[in-house]
Amino acid sequence: MKRRTLLLTASLSPLLAAPALGQASLGPILDDAAGLENLRAIAVWQGGEIAARGYHGFTPDDPTNIKSASKSIISALAGIAIDRGELDGTDQPIAPILRDQLPADPDPRLATVTLGNLLSMQAGLERQSGANYGAWVSSRNWVRAALAAPFTQDPGGRMQYSTASTHLVSAILTRVTGRSTLDLARDWLGDVPGFAIAGWERDPQGIYLGGNQMAMSTRSLLAFGAIYADGGRAGGRQVVPADWIEESWQTRTASIFSGQGYGYGWFIGQASGRPVRYGWGYGGQMIYVFPATGRQPAVAIAMTSDPDQPSARTGYRNDLHMLADRIIQAL
Repeated sequence: MKRRTLLLTASLSPLLAAPALGQASLGPILDDAAGLENLRAIAVWQGGEIAARGYHGFTPDDPTNIKSASKSIISALAGIAIDRGELDGTDQPIAPILRDQLPADPDPRLATVTLGNLLSMQAGLERQSGANYGAWVSSRNWVRAALAAPFTQDPGGRMQYSTASTHLVSAILTRVTGRSTLDLARDWLGDVPGFAIAGWERDPQGIYLGGNQMAMSTRSLLAFGAIYADGGRAGGRQVVPADWIEESWQTRTASIFSGQGYGYGWFIGQASGRPVRYGWGYGGQMIYVFPATGRQPAVAIAMTSDPDQPSARTGYRNDLHMLADRIIQAL
């Protein structure tokens, strides 16, 4: 496997102000979080106010590789593209868009794979994450290699969590718009206060890696989550279509990691009796969104951690879930 290094640059966004959001209740919780040695920063949003804390020499403004939490951002770009008419919808077949990248003798099932299948990790193609990831990103053409992978099941079946699927979404966005995915993100999300992508890896053809190797600060990740918490609005305008958020948060399949639901780039669960939607990246890169329910206002929580340490098998991811649960209880 070729070693790849993600370039981390200084944040491009102005620093967000941090009003005293529930300091009396959040203070002890944020103090206790220092006991998590892999944790780098936490930022919390509620009603436009923000509380943030850095740990172990890091600040909420330092860029971190958010890993697969970027899959939620790819999903947002797909929804905006549909709203703008660049894509027809989630039922749109992908084969006609990527026709020149298909294998010479494609499996007939490739013709039935849709944009929605990619976003919900139900393409049916052998997954190019986990043990297969290294070989995939060492290939000369990541898009072609993803499409040439064998089918392990029919499209629309159980989850096959694969970064290749969201990379195909990035390739599709690039193809239909004629613009890079980074350019789209800076155009479509760049006016969101505090949002900025500080670094992002590209494949050998120059397509930005959909769903991994994206650097953002904890505040920037929170700014993205706050869009979803506020019904798709930011800076006084509708940034992500509200109906896309609703569609993204409908359970399409079950997570192979936790058994929880999975929609279009978002895991779906419950915490403290409230629905929660979250993105999760290797090492413990988390964006939690608690939608408003009854008298309870919407809340977004971003957490970043050491991206080189595992989080699932060590129990650290569950520690972060419990930390988010404590925060939401306090608020």
